[in-house]
Amino acid sequence: MSIFGRSTYSSAGYAAFRPSYPPVLFNRVLAFHNAHRTGNIAGTGTLLDLGCGHGLIARAMAPSFASVIALDPSAGMVEQARKLTSDPKITIHQGSAEDLSFLPDSSVDCVVAGQAAHWFDYSKTWPALARVVKHGGSLAFWGYKDHVIVGHPETTPIYDRFVYGHEDPVPGTESLARFWELPGRDILRDSFRVVVPPESEWEDITRIAWDPDRKTGDLSDAPEEALWQRKTLKLGELEGYVRTFSAFSGWKSAHPERKSRAEGGDGDVVDLMFDEVVAVVPEWKALGDGRWRDVEVDSVWGTVLLMARRR
Repeated sequence: MSIFGRSTYSSAGYAAFRPSYPPVLFNRVLAFHNAHRTGNIAGTGTLLDLGCGHGLIARAMAPSFASVIALDPSAGMVEQARKLTSDPKITIHQGSAEDLSFLPDSSVDCVVAGQAAHWFDYSKTWPALARVVKHGGSLAFWGYKDHVIVGHPETTPIYDRFVYGHEDPVPGTESLARFWELPGRDILRDSFRVVVPPESEWEDITRIAWDPDRKTGDLSDAPEEALWQRKTLKLGELEGYVRTFSAFSGWKSAHPERKSRAEGGDGDVVDLMFDEVVAVVPEWKALGDGRWRDVEVDSVWGTVLLMARRR
């Protein structure tokens, strides 16, 4: 079972700190979906949201469809989605992308997956989608990868060392590296390159991927259509976001004795990471006493968007 499905994972924390998606992304997906459709298409058809998490995508895209089916393998995520969702056209189920047997043939107009497609077993998912997605229907899978803080490239090596380093970033403190669930994380970081819709069943296959320069933080080469996950947020919110990583949940399970300072402990791996992040920027360090958490920063993530149309 994925860490996201474990009872120890905080689905509420995920809902609170994971970045949302901007309208420009949904508009791009809907433009692709509607490109070959004619007539009065507003609010028609069925959307299938795979790996729906707390229901963010289902709620955002519901106005464009007559019905929405949201699916997630985690009971905690399904519970969170139901708490946050009141739209009667959205139905939420516990289940996986690999088993869509509860859906009739050719019953889905558009299938989406946000920050989830790197977990699927495509030996089962592609046949399942080929059966349920209508001729001319669309697919859109997207994800965001590692972030940089714009204007502060000196913070990026600290993040990389704590998150992916194979040596202890601080003596006696293990990094998150071995707790990433593979190959899922690698598939996402490699822009879904191994996620290839079968050409016998899908056409108009489009992949838009980009990563910021992790040495300079330069965004000048970013194509407009890929720069959709950029947020102004507080450093404290960024800290909360890192704590939603599945790898951090695994780290906590492996080191139950390492309590965060918020829990009254001496500090966990995320506390130590942000100690270094704050220390490397003098104006943040000068604030002291946790006031750095209120500093607003411009963060941008590498992104990937894969779209295709059912033959």
